[in-house]
Amino acid sequence: MNNLATNLVALSASLNSLKAHVNKHLIGQPKVVEQVLVAMLAGGHVLIEGVPGLGKTLLVQTLASGIGGKFKRIQFTPDLMPGDVTGHVMFDMAQSKFILKQGPVFTNLLLADEINRAPAKTQAALLEVMQEYQVTLDGRTLEVKKPFMVLATQNPIEQEGTYVLPEAQLDRFVIKINIDYPSAADEILIATQHSAQSTPIDKTAQESLIDITTAQAQCAQIDVDPSVAEYAVNLARETRNTTLLRHGAGPRASIALLKCAKAVALLNGEHFITPDDVKSMALAVLRHRVILAPEVEIDGLHVDDVLRTLMEKVDAPRS
Repeated sequence: MNNLATNLVALSASLNSLKAHVNKHLIGQPKVVEQVLVAMLAGGHVLIEGVPGLGKTLLVQTLASGIGGKFKRIQFTPDLMPGDVTGHVMFDMAQSKFILKQGPVFTNLLLADEINRAPAKTQAALLEVMQEYQVTLDGRTLEVKKPFMVLATQNPIEQEGTYVLPEAQLDRFVIKINIDYPSAADEILIATQHSAQSTPIDKTAQESLIDITTAQAQCAQIDVDPSVAEYAVNLARETRNTTLLRHGAGPRASIALLKCAKAVALLNGEHFITPDDVKSMALAVLRHRVILAPEVEIDGLHVDDVLRTLMEKVDAPRS
């Protein structure tokens, strides 16, 4: 076995240990955990949609402990200001000078809880750091330490007092995950486990389970065959060639598809991506980048249903 294959096997084993660590605490959501790991390896950010109480905060806390990183949480509200997110300059009376107070974005994993409850100006405060991994405060540019990842949540049911996320911000999320209720058996296990605890469950790993920046660098080196790259592009372009959608996915979708497919391959210990790797992430990558046509919404069709129909029209390379 050559060095590349040996490294991939070892890295895949470490990633699976991290996945097991998170799944141990977030019971009944293995697909969600895997997709979040895919996004992290791809160096992207995640939008999670689901009702309260499904363990979104637990997911981020446990993931942070597994990579030995810092975790911070922002509860987005209508009165939240941009400075509450990025930081601000304040005058220190004791020192008689202005000092820079860094905001919660200076962390490794940032949970932006109910991001759609804050107005557009506050939401936009995240744009620079999500894209450039830096924050500009009082004319100074400050870098955030990598790894850095935003996991934003929104409630799909309670829409009163919420603001629609701008398309420019939605496009910054590499994937959108829909988190659903656990199965009955898993819910019994969750209820039993939590009701037996007099104090919160310890989510800390004894040591960092993986060097995530090394894993991200390795992920970027996964091979992409030209025919598979063309397949990813064709999937994104198909969303622009249909009357079922008012707005299709842009070029960022093609890039995200290939990045996520590389992460899937790495999790599986492979050094190249397949069309199935691309297809497995297509819904998560595309669903927040398209807008249904009005008549389709009236008919009650879900965006995932439309995307599945479109995906069947695109031939995957098999040679």
